[in-house]
Amino acid sequence: MAPASSFYLLINVLASVTSAAPFAQAACDRTILAQAADAYIAAQTAGSLDPLKSVLATSWIYTENNKNISTSSSVLSKKLTIDHHRTSYDLVTCATYTEVVAASGPYVIGTQIRHNTDRKVSSIDTIASTTGSWLFNATKTLEYVKAEDAGWKPLPVSAQSSRELIQAAGDAYLDMWSDAHAHEKVPWGTPCVRLEGSAYTGKGEPNDSCQPGIPSNHNQAPNTRRRYVIDEEMGSVSIFCVWEHMMNAADSHEFRLENGKLRYVHTMTECGGRTCKL
Repeated sequence: MAPASSFYLLINVLASVTSAAPFAQAACDRTILAQAADAYIAAQTAGSLDPLKSVLATSWIYTENNKNISTSSSVLSKKLTIDHHRTSYDLVTCATYTEVVAASGPYVIGTQIRHNTDRKVSSIDTIASTTGSWLFNATKTLEYVKAEDAGWKPLPVSAQSSRELIQAAGDAYLDMWSDAHAHEKVPWGTPCVRLEGSAYTGKGEPNDSCQPGIPSNHNQAPNTRRRYVIDEEMGSVSIFCVWEHMMNAADSHEFRLENGKLRYVHTMTECGGRTCKL
């Protein structure tokens, strides 16, 4: 496993992969990605790497909350009762994003898994939020994500957006803290609901909006070292980053577009074991 001092170089490499030439399609298919994602859920449930061993590359990297650590001291070593999980699939960069809620943990977890050209898992990159994280309450989060289940289904081709549009929407949203004009580039949809930690903007009304509470101070530090998993069929992009203006926290944002418009935002922010403060 790579030493912690190499983390920032690693993250830059991972981020560049998403915009570089894609993996050959022959080396990546949904079945392979799903097998690894299911193995990850089994491993997290067991608190053991054993279910993952058959899909791991000889040399692979584990990252948690933007730090390289041993899996023996990670959330992956904890047996968790998983109440909810949902996976999106990036068939271009051979990656998945899995959202996990374990209310009794308590944990809300986002994990990006990347595969090499041999179809083996080359990296597991996790944002694990728990007590002290920004607006954290796993029980409330579980309630909201279960209520949304019907809305997170694959889109018909007519409602899908290009990879470029999906990523641009997520980037524009994350740029709002440092760019006064970024909000003009976000393809706001209605209704749109935002789940931020355990805070929820949705009221079940047709005019629900994701715009309440967006930044009015655009001179804040940027959200950097972004890593992407884009699923055109789901209309979603998972973006991991360093949330510089909040204690350099580890941050996960997931966005879903329908017919080119933003409809869902899920976010979790973990401050390295400290209580998150602006």
